[in-house]
Amino acid sequence: QVQLVESGGGLVQPGGSLRLSCAASGFTGDYYAIGWFRQAPGKEREGISCISTSDGTTYYKDSVKDRFTFSRDNVKNTVYLQMNSLKPDDTAVYYCATHFGVGCNLTPWTYPYWGQGTQVTVSS
Repeated sequence: QVQLVESGGGLVQPGGSLRLSCAASGFTGDYYAIGWFRQAPGKEREGISCISTSDGTTYYKDSVKDRFTFSRDNVKNTVYLQMNSLKPDDTAVYYCATHFGVGCNLTPWTYPYWGQGTQVTVSS
């Protein structure tokens, strides 16, 4: 079955960087999307980036577009989210998720498979 395992979260000072990893296994089919989402306390889960294997397109939420970079290593079946210039507002539990098929989007309910999440805390 599909399994996603995130890692790389932690405590970082404002302006610092972290790289999150999401190791994926159990995929079937040629096309799928992987998304990164986050959920802060008391807030709804929001999509921040996704990549589609059908056309290679990568999307970013506007508030992270110039700071976060989504990449993937097909050999390791792992995707990464490089997060730079972190702000206290970036504090949240970060999740990776996937759905099969073409295209990708930042809408959480369209993704049926989720990892367990990793905590990112940005604080001085």
